[in-house]
Amino acid sequence: MAKVELKQPIVQAIVEDLTDAQSAVIVNYCGLTVAQDTELRKQLREAGVIYKVCKNTMMKRAFEGTDFAQLDEYLEGPNAIAISKEDATAPARIICDFAKKAEALEVKAGVVEGSVYDAAGIQELSKIPSREVLLSKLLEAYSLLSPTLLVFLTRSQNRVMLRQKLKQKHR
Repeated sequence: MAKVELKQPIVQAIVEDLTDAQSAVIVNYCGLTVAQDTELRKQLREAGVIYKVCKNTMMKRAFEGTDFAQLDEYLEGPNAIAISKEDATAPARIICDFAKKAEALEVKAGVVEGSVYDAAGIQELSKIPSREVLLSKLLEAYSLLSPTLLVFLTRSQNRVMLRQKLKQKHR
């Protein structure tokens, strides 16, 4: 069996992981202890993030023709990739938070929703709260609105709906 035939399933697995992915972050994991690596993998897995250590050439082949091809220039030395299909900022948030405790973990770059970011950009993205946190803050702000304003908004919405129904009847 040729070497290409052995490598093709690995490249295909990376391609499948990247399909419909919202984000991917490249890191240099060298210097992490086994315990640190295990803890990082656990945190990423709990957030639904795929984390793999792959050869650079395999990642380059998998990135061809995708938004992730922009990461090719960062693929030097030992690398791992964290991929998220659901929460675009989850890999950045978890990895950057973990890197504060494990200084050996180096964030190299990432692609989030089609845009490439260097290490500094990924650091900034990591400060964005998760979707759940943002929704809870929105609900909290909504619940703090005065009851009078809520009544006004409800009545206004009812009036708009009534006008729309009247317009439809007169047509």
